[in-house]
Amino acid sequence: MAEVTIYTAQGCGFCRSAENLLRNRGVANPKRIYVDREPAELDRMIATTGRRTVPQIFIGTHHVGGFDDLSALDRAGRLDPMLQR
Repeated sequence: MAEVTIYTAQGCGFCRSAENLLRNRGVANPKRIYVDREPAELDRMIATTGRRTVPQIFIGTHHVGGFDDLSALDRAGRLDPMLQR
């Protein structure tokens, strides 16, 4: 299973939805980086992704995007193959 990293924040509904979708696809413990607890991580996320919103999801080194992007990958049948790498 590929490593999954989620830039997240406490109380973020889209973050919870992303984690639930990933859990349903077999990802039990993604690496969580809380940008609301660590401002330097927020800066790193923005520099890496060009986005300011959470969640920002990476599968391996591939930036998937946010929850809508993750959900679209799943609907298209492309999420499971990415997770199996």
